[in-house]
Amino acid sequence: MSEALTLHHLEYSQSFRVLWMLEELGYPYELIVYTRDAKTMAAPDEYKALSPLGTAPVITEGGLALAESSAIMEYILDRIPNQSLRPASDSPDRTRYLFWWHVAQGSMMPLQLMTTVTTISQKRLPFFMRPFVKLYVAGLEALFIQPRLNRILAAAEADLATAPWFGGQTLSAADFLIAFNMIVGAERGMINESDHPHCMAWVARMRALPSFAAATEKDGRPSMALSY
Repeated sequence: MSEALTLHHLEYSQSFRVLWMLEELGYPYELIVYTRDAKTMAAPDEYKALSPLGTAPVITEGGLALAESSAIMEYILDRIPNQSLRPASDSPDRTRYLFWWHVAQGSMMPLQLMTTVTTISQKRLPFFMRPFVKLYVAGLEALFIQPRLNRILAAAEADLATAPWFGGQTLSAADFLIAFNMIVGAERGMINESDHPHCMAWVARMRALPSFAAATEKDGRPSMALSY
């Protein structure tokens, strides 16, 4: 008998989207939830020891320990040959699916992570340094981060105006992979109703999925956003 897949879930982290996709698929798994340090918000040492990267999410199965959201989700999809969350290679939605699958981690997440890192850095700097760093960060946001995010969101608006999901006409794994980016972006005001109505409608559709309620209950937290 093969060993069960275990999701090592860190609170307020990207592992929520793996948990969510597992619930959508109805795939059997075990869940271990880890709590961040109350002061540093860092993962506990036992979590960091699970994989060479020491980051969330992580799954284990027998002797396997696998990190990185997209790698984990691909691994799970490969184990379910009849699932519908990944368009076939000859599907008209395949190119769109691949584009947003890679945008989520390759383009959007690094920009949002920059914002996160600069926000944390400002709070932890000595008081006398904060005004100078604040000016630098404002320039970085205005000249580099926000223009690139705006272009990504404009493309998302255009695509979601033609089909309801990032993977095209049906819900796909790309929707779950980009969910962290989009929902946290909406919670923090990066995505809003007036500028991004189709994105906000997509967020509402995702939140309405029964799998979201199931994953949220198991997560036990009120929001996907990190609690800085």
